[in-house]
Amino acid sequence: MLSHDRLLDRYSRQIALKVVGVEGQRRLARSSVAVIGCGALGTAVAELLARAGVGRLKLVDRDIVEISNLHRQLLYDERHAIQGAPKALACAEKISEINSEVEVEPVVADVSHRNVLNLISDVDLVIDGTDNFETRFLLNDAALSVGVPWVYGAALETYGVVMPILPGRSACLRDLIPNPPRPGALPTCELVGVLNAAAVTVASLQVASAIKLLLGDEEGAGVATYVDVWRHSLERVRVERSEDCPACVRGRYEFLEGKMSRDVVLCGRNAVQISPARDVALDLEELANRLRRTAEVRETPHVLFVRAEGLELAIFRDGRAIVKGTSDPARARSAYARYVGL
Repeated sequence: MLSHDRLLDRYSRQIALKVVGVEGQRRLARSSVAVIGCGALGTAVAELLARAGVGRLKLVDRDIVEISNLHRQLLYDERHAIQGAPKALACAEKISEINSEVEVEPVVADVSHRNVLNLISDVDLVIDGTDNFETRFLLNDAALSVGVPWVYGAALETYGVVMPILPGRSACLRDLIPNPPRPGALPTCELVGVLNAAAVTVASLQVASAIKLLLGDEEGAGVATYVDVWRHSLERVRVERSEDCPACVRGRYEFLEGKMSRDVVLCGRNAVQISPARDVALDLEELANRLRRTAEVRETPHVLFVRAEGLELAIFRDGRAIVKGTSDPARARSAYARYVGL
């Protein structure tokens, strides 16, 4: 915890706000937030939370940095893209340089029904930085089940939406969107694009909502805010709890129970993520030595890149692989079986 003088010095402009003050700043320093997804929303969210003095950040992401990320995903640079650095680690590295007083825990992992409770059960609040509805509905189930507030957010083209959710006291994501859209039914940023200002605006609204909740201000929970930065428009809609909501009313957590999981096709990227059926810890060095006889291999400290058969596999220590060069799950699983073998 910062001394009183250092607290006043670093956060003087924030402490001057009537809604924060010295005690509010100390409360933020004692708070912990999990940022799930370190992409366009998650990087901006993580940076703003760190600069605001939130004491502990858990940064979770399954992916690696690519050159196409750099126009909108703050904190990453060309070095990270060339290295293929895991986003969670690259984000944590930058956050530590911004505010060394913040405790940062990077987690390179895919969020699933098997690990989500461990990821969010030790924090005060969760912020959605994901890019798919299956994970968002899983976060909704998990947050409701353990009573952790969370802030939903999404951005596409020039617009976005934010909604803070308080378990037991506000509407949840399934009151706003009863069921996930079927795969391919919605446009993606790869297909229709996203303005970087739209993503940063949504992230700013998420952070403002998060700080309010961490300071005990529940105004705005269950209210969806729609913003379009191109048209300079903003609309707020209060979402009511549905009498038959399967999650927040009936307590049925279908996504948390794993009933709704499926192969992860990374929309618009011509890539498929494959995850092992059980928890594993791969020896990437041993695997690299074995595969050099039959494939082109590039080693980094955290990811093994393998090129073969017109595909590139990015293999992580937890057994996951992102198979680039196909959107066919069957072909991706076949390559995974040949080169990873789990």
